[in-house]
Amino acid sequence: MMEPNGHRRLREGSNHHHSSEQNGDANHSTVSDEFDPWTAWAYKPRTISMLLIGACFLIWVSGVLDPEGSSSEDVVTSVKRGVWAMIAVFLGYCLLQAPSSILIRPHPAIWRLVHGMAVVYLVALTFLLFQKRDDARQFMKFLHPDLGVELPERSYGADCRIYLPENPTSRFKNVYETLFDEFVLAHIIGWWGKAILLRNQPLLWVLSIGFELMELTFRHMLPNFNECWWDSIILDILICNWFGIWAGMHTVRYFDGKTYKWVGISRQPNIIGKVKRTLEQFTPAQWDKDEWHPLLGPWRFIQVVSLCIVFLTVELNTFFLKFCLWIPPRNPVIVYRLILWWLIAIPTIREYNSYLQDRKPAKKVGAFCWLSLAICIVELLICIKFGHGLYPKSMPLWLITFWTSIGALFILFVVAWSWKSHRSLMRKRQ
Repeated sequence: MMEPNGHRRLREGSNHHHSSEQNGDANHSTVSDEFDPWTAWAYKPRTISMLLIGACFLIWVSGVLDPEGSSSEDVVTSVKRGVWAMIAVFLGYCLLQAPSSILIRPHPAIWRLVHGMAVVYLVALTFLLFQKRDDARQFMKFLHPDLGVELPERSYGADCRIYLPENPTSRFKNVYETLFDEFVLAHIIGWWGKAILLRNQPLLWVLSIGFELMELTFRHMLPNFNECWWDSIILDILICNWFGIWAGMHTVRYFDGKTYKWVGISRQPNIIGKVKRTLEQFTPAQWDKDEWHPLLGPWRFIQVVSLCIVFLTVELNTFFLKFCLWIPPRNPVIVYRLILWWLIAIPTIREYNSYLQDRKPAKKVGAFCWLSLAICIVELLICIKFGHGLYPKSMPLWLITFWTSIGALFILFVVAWSWKSHRSLMRKRQ
């Protein structure tokens, strides 16, 4: 599902000719010569056929031919169906007509669909931003009937004792409850996914430690961030995050070390080979380690740090949105958002890495990079707007001093580095 970048596209069967693809679309005129016979049908344009099928589907679900039967529905049901139909029509358009990304596996249309889902999510967030907090909470009931109800926030730092002598049934109750919490599995899976996305171990550890610092920074605002020292350092960083990063990097090394020869499905000698090749269609055409090179120069350092800041902001938005909109951790809405963000992040990371490696003077970030940043900003604005009055405790003075010092040191470091690089460049030109 992930590709190294747009400069290394691979096609099954033979070398693919890109004479008519400025946005990633294939040259359909020679589709029968360029693709395996078993998959060539999936790359032929059928936009008119899909349009007619979609029109028939709209006729059926909208009750065009039976208006009296559909008039018996209540207003809320009609509005819901209409909104979902609007989304379906837009996603159908994106599936067929939206510009392709730099990814070709499992099919460019899949990533066009993800692009449409990202736009729908951005538009929905923008609508939510203009609502009042109480109205927004009640609006969430339209997404899931269990929402719109105030929830108690769990604090993990109420009792940090590892051993409880007064509890004869379970003297390690605090440890057991933390180990079997749903966030443990979420940590491992999440860092496994991040490792596959970033493919850079030092950068992953910066994010791992950085998020624990974010929890420490905002623990006065969210009870969920109140953790014991052994929970934060040992369980989160040294066990869950480490295991997720280790498993993810081993996954990357395993596939990176394989020799890829993408023989078409029809050329496989037996059924097992055909099934295996079909499943491989959902893997990258080629695995490469992303070369971020944060120490290449001051500007590259700022670009990589900006990526880390966006990553951490998206993570924090999850908890603040959950707190402001009364969404419990196990609600499917949280899971859907995380899955959508992971799908969006796959092409975003590839686009951003390609952007950093591109040496052209006139260049711009890809569409997914733009969408990811826009979604992150709107989510943050919702957290700020709906968070007014919910956090009575102010940030401790030592935290303000700590982050002010970090910011000042960062600026001084970048300025000194830039000045040194500038002087070195001027000496070379003399």
